[in-house]
Amino acid sequence: MKVVTLTTDFGLSDWFVGTMKGVILKISPNTQIVDITHDVPSQDIRAGAFALMCSYKYFPEGSVHVAVVDPGVGSRRGAIAVKTRHYWFVGPDNGVLSYALREQDVMDIRAIENQKICIEGVGTTFHGRDVFAPAAAHIARGINPEFIGRKLRSFVSLPFPEVSKADGRVTGEVLYIDKFGNAITNIRFSSQGEFSGWHAVVGRRKPFPVMNCYADAKDGEALAVYGSSGFIEIALRNDNAAEKLNLKTGTKIQLIKP
Repeated sequence: MKVVTLTTDFGLSDWFVGTMKGVILKISPNTQIVDITHDVPSQDIRAGAFALMCSYKYFPEGSVHVAVVDPGVGSRRGAIAVKTRHYWFVGPDNGVLSYALREQDVMDIRAIENQKICIEGVGTTFHGRDVFAPAAAHIARGINPEFIGRKLRSFVSLPFPEVSKADGRVTGEVLYIDKFGNAITNIRFSSQGEFSGWHAVVGRRKPFPVMNCYADAKDGEALAVYGSSGFIEIALRNDNAAEKLNLKTGTKIQLIKP
């Protein structure tokens, strides 16, 4: 049994996600479909890329990861299927796959252009159903990659924001806001406790400490915490840090060593 995962900005109030699943199961009935998330902020390609990067590696080898955050649907942007040493990735060639792919050994890149594996009469507004879902299903069934389309040499890659380090300061930025209002930054940590004793600075607010877990802070207290994604998060204990601290993607964050 093959696993196909779905990451989109479609939400669940419409029929879009269910229809994609129907297409996959019609082509590959024994496929197990797993929703990573369908609540990526609308048309936020970088957020979709980050969500996929944080989750793909926890699935069995051979899984097919489909990510559709596609503000350019119907345009000349490409549609690609990328084989790495351990997985397949399918989606628009707009960078939404690139954060995950930068961590993988890429073995093959294919343009999804064979109309025989797409839904007949492909439209211009729902390539999740018409292009990416059927391509993923055929890959799950073991299609020869040559049947997908021509071989490509590269794919669109989003720049991953760099962290700067100088004079006892680490400067990064917010990459993603989760549903709890926690702001996930691009500051990686290699081990729990790496920034023990450090403080976080957001704008002109008073610095607040890096803690091991949310429960170490008092109710309503700001903290930086070692997030499950491997990055430092900015949070408020039992509250919404993004709203209360006015945090958005791109907001600068500093960690300082006293």
